[in-house]
Amino acid sequence: MSMIRLSACGVLFCMLTLVAQEKKSPTTAVPNERKDKFAVSRHEKFVEIAKKGEVDLLFIGDSITQGWEGAGKNVWAENYGKLKAANFGIGGDRTEHILWRITAGKELEGIKPKLIVMMIGTNNTGSNSSEEIAQGVKAILDEFAKQKPEAKVLLLGVFPRATGGVTDKAATFATKEQMRTGNNKKTWEVNELIKKFDDGKKVFFLDISEKFLDKEGNLPKEIMPDWLHLSEKGYKVWADSIKDKVTELLK
Repeated sequence: MSMIRLSACGVLFCMLTLVAQEKKSPTTAVPNERKDKFAVSRHEKFVEIAKKGEVDLLFIGDSITQGWEGAGKNVWAENYGKLKAANFGIGGDRTEHILWRITAGKELEGIKPKLIVMMIGTNNTGSNSSEEIAQGVKAILDEFAKQKPEAKVLLLGVFPRATGGVTDKAATFATKEQMRTGNNKKTWEVNELIKKFDDGKKVFFLDISEKFLDKEGNLPKEIMPDWLHLSEKGYKVWADSIKDKVTELLK
């Protein structure tokens, strides 16, 4: 009889353990602090910017977003220079890093952005599933809603990546047909999942991937020189592609 009770308790324990495991969030949705000097320095800079409170339009993301300060600086000045805009992009960031920045890192304290433009996830594609990446994006969106309920979010689909390397003279570029295959298969899957977060009220999804392609449907090197990051022309395409939506959501 005691063995039966023990066996039953053992089964119950296993069931509870399985339930707990199912409810456990993936690493993509758990805040993770970066401690390298580069990330720490930029994070501290953002905290100081936030303390001043003068931000209506906030861009947040990884190196592609950070690039507004590099290859995209002239395009930024032209399109956002007269606005109260801030760029909180950090190269190498993943969903879990942004989640830490806006929670324990307190990057949103002091500002009341009308619109947050976010594109994140490409750095997760090498080690996380599409579902895990989407969960990370959702965790960030939930935190935005919690901390800044008045803010609207323009959630951008993760940009495509080319299929070759910078030293490969015979490299093939990402094409419209390849958007769902190769290096972009997971990106496409992520975008298919996160577009469901668009509620038409606070979160608005926009995939501008095909805007980067030429008339033949290829992703030109002049748009993405290293097959991942944008050139000045690429940032011009980005700005032009979201201009109307940004204007609409900032009202």
